[in-house]
Amino acid sequence: MRRPLNVTGKYSRAAGIALDEEADAGLHKVSLQSMAAPKKRISVSGPQLGLNAAFAGLHIEGLPEVSASGPVGVAAERSEGAKGAKPGRVVLRRETAHRGGKTVLIIGGFGAQHSQSFIEDLARQLRAQCGCGGTVRGREIELQGDFPSKVRQLLGQQGFAVAGER
Repeated sequence: MRRPLNVTGKYSRAAGIALDEEADAGLHKVSLQSMAAPKKRISVSGPQLGLNAAFAGLHIEGLPEVSASGPVGVAAERSEGAKGAKPGRVVLRRETAHRGGKTVLIIGGFGAQHSQSFIEDLARQLRAQCGCGGTVRGREIELQGDFPSKVRQLLGQQGFAVAGER
């Protein structure tokens, strides 16, 4: 009775079949050939024209001139508009659910004009002025403690219209 061979050519009961060393070597040659084939790559070091080349010849009267950085004067208008914009309306609500009986005041409803960094800075100011802890989750500020009148006053000073808890 012939014993089965494993990959190294030794007898093995666990292998269950006899493997031919020549067939095994052929499998390695095939796998090495497929790995050696060079991949076709797209060059990214050249100029990237995008849609600018397609619309370069387009000219319609009454439209502002466009530079490489974007339309002229639009960035200045946006920054002026952000400074003069009203802060908007926010909503205060009190939560105690799933917090071990502790009260948390949540300030939400910030408009799209407020960036995430603005909300984080506002949260930092409120925490410092109220002397409490808190965090920003999504676009809501969570303050640890129950002092809606103080938070309402501080937000009112910054120009927000405050709705919700009194």
